Amino acid sequence: WSSDVCSSDLFGFGLGLGFGPPEGGHYLRGRSHLEIDSPNQNTNPEQSTGKVNSVIFSPVPQSYRVCVTKDYLVFASAHFITFAGHRCEGLHGHNYRAAVTVEGELNQESWFVFDFVELKRIMKRLCDEIDHLVLLPTESTRVQVAVEGETVKVAVDGAPRYLFPKKDCALLPIPNTTVEMIAKLLTDR
Repeated sequence: WSSDVCSSDLFGFGLGLGFGPPEGGHYLRGRSHLEIDSPNQNTNPEQSTGKVNSVIFSPVPQSYRVCVTKDYLVFASAHFITFAGHRCEGLHGHNYRAAVTVEGELNQESWFVFDFVELKRIMKRLCDEIDHLVLLPTESTRVQVAVEGETVKVAVDGAPRYLFPKKDCALLPIPNTTVEMIAKLLTDR
């Protein structure tokens, strides 16, 4: 499994087999491929229909790579990133778009690598779990996150920084809320 997560500001970053869409707006790798899209195919990534399902036939016999992205595999979240040298950016938000790539051999009973319906269901659930929440890293050496009742206190390098309602937070087991770490988290889950 791999996941690509793109924010509106960082379109093209991700983790895994494809690092975002090339100029044409599709997540494709390999020597030959089959694309299934809506009748009104739009090649502009900013106006993508998000309905591209791609099957990539790998040069290795019996190995296939399948990438799925849909309009509903999105989430809008707030976060901040800590940088080297004791720098920390301010709280801000992004609109993220997720895609998932699965690679492997065909199941000889069903003739697919993985059930698209189940794959889309899993990714939708994962995106929904962090949609419209503040993403906070719980494994950071610089960000301290403390849950006290119905509030979450956040400090950076020991200095108090934020106080959030617990219901508005997603406490994530990652060291930083970069798009790369969010993609890795989705892949691991």
